[in-house]
Amino acid sequence: MAEPSGSRRCAVLGAGSWGTALATRLARNGSRVWLWDRDAELLEAIAARHENPRYLPGLRLPGGIFVRPRIEQAVENVGLVVIAVPTVGFRAVVGHLSRCTLAPDVQVVWATKGIETESGHWLHEVYETYFPQGPAGGVLSGPSFAGEVARGLPTAVTVAAGDLETASRIASWFHAEVFRTYVSDDVMGVELGGAVKNVLAIAAGISDGLGFGANARAALITRGLHEIMRLGEVLGARRETLMGLAGLGDLVLTCTDDQSRNRRFGLALGRGVDAARAAAEIGQAIEGRETARVLMRVVERAGGVDMPIAQHVYRILFQGLDPRDAVTALLSRSLKAEG
Repeated sequence: MAEPSGSRRCAVLGAGSWGTALATRLARNGSRVWLWDRDAELLEAIAARHENPRYLPGLRLPGGIFVRPRIEQAVENVGLVVIAVPTVGFRAVVGHLSRCTLAPDVQVVWATKGIETESGHWLHEVYETYFPQGPAGGVLSGPSFAGEVARGLPTAVTVAAGDLETASRIASWFHAEVFRTYVSDDVMGVELGGAVKNVLAIAAGISDGLGFGANARAALITRGLHEIMRLGEVLGARRETLMGLAGLGDLVLTCTDDQSRNRRFGLALGRGVDAARAAAEIGQAIEGRETARVLMRVVERAGGVDMPIAQHVYRILFQGLDPRDAVTALLSRSLKAEG
């Protein structure tokens, strides 16, 4: 690929489906994108075929995307760094990034959705451990399947940072007619919505896999949103954030469409497939699986917030609870006012 002139430079760390989709969006906006991944074989295939044959096969990448085998090469003299690795690899990548030489005016944004499993820390807390003096980081989240973003289908997301000016600067890299970016300074709310919705998508998938129908799915989505908002109230997230793209929007998307890996995982569980086989058949990170485990620690630290759907997903995944028994337990809860 011939490098276009007169365009901005940015780095995308993570060449999975989401990282590749965001690299595609940035390149279509006129940026030169250095794409890095720890899988050297994947990078070689992308460079040779001008597509990501593993995660987005058949989709030709636009000019302006160039693979880099080392993080140091990818982030040198760029104006934007996008971290798009699974949660399990987030700390290692941020730690590596902190040892690199970065441009003084660089902006950093992560598109990872989850909670660090080992520590129970939110991703902005992990980032600030390595960059206490900046650059200020932000998070990009919202209802956005990678394949649709890569194909240029209309999408809207939220970019949040500690202040709206930083969020706006980051958002300007991505904003386009078919990729609308809204800005927020509620980092906690955006991260919370993006993480917990994955657990609830597993629940919706289980319900559908059991054949419980659209009524049950709608109930799970609605009551799941209440669970997110209860936790958000304790953690300081804003209600309007959780009712927006990064909360309700992403929740509806992942609970209702089979492009969601978390929903597909739940569907398999509901149909009687064991978790290991279901995960192997999907073949990509299922963030909600580990989030369900660590979320229970977060809930405990928050004073035992009532989150029965998330708690039952945890019990199904890690305590051997039968999915049908979980649904029975949820439906047999005592009569109460909605809220």
